Amino acid sequence: MMTSAQMRAARALLGIDQKRLAELSGLSVPTIQRMEASDGNVRGVVESLTRVVEALEAAGIELIGEGAASASGGRGVRLKSGPTS
Repeated sequence: MMTSAQMRAARALLGIDQKRLAELSGLSVPTIQRMEASDGNVRGVVESLTRVVEALEAAGIELIGEGAASASGGRGVRLKSGPTS
């Protein structure tokens, strides 16, 4: 699963806008907008979600699941769980 925050962060790391992600994944801009507007996990058609994940991975993004270790030594950002004071 991918969260909407991960999707927005991935775009930011790549320096691309919603239009470019739509082009890379073969989806429409409104579809990308709906996915990013989801609360928590991205909601949508499984095929569309798969296309976005594949496009992000092909562009160099590694999506890290909750509690999972990163498979490579590349730079990245991870959201801590719990309060951040």
